Amino acid sequence: MYVSDLKAKSAVDTITVEVVEVEPEREFTNFRGTGRVANATAKDETGEIKLTLWNEDIDRVSPGSKITIENGWVGEFRGEKQLGAGKFGKLIINGEE
Repeated sequence: MYVSDLKAKSAVDTITVEVVEVEPEREFTNFRGTGRVANATAKDETGEIKLTLWNEDIDRVSPGSKITIENGWVGEFRGEKQLGAGKFGKLIINGEE
């Protein structure tokens, strides 16, 4: 699957992208508790997309990281598609054991 194939509000089986930029993280509190979130920009040969990173994944990813997301999700915020591992997905750093 490629960035150009992604549609808002849809599942992602497997996609591999390169992280271009990671924005500063923010802390949040909601009914489930507290946590951290950061936006990033990711790309492949077909385009770019916003990437949402949660909690420990923020520390694992940096610009230049090649990552694979399995069983992920594409959401939409303010008209912009956002890729993430979602509740049931997995973010894998390529080359990491």
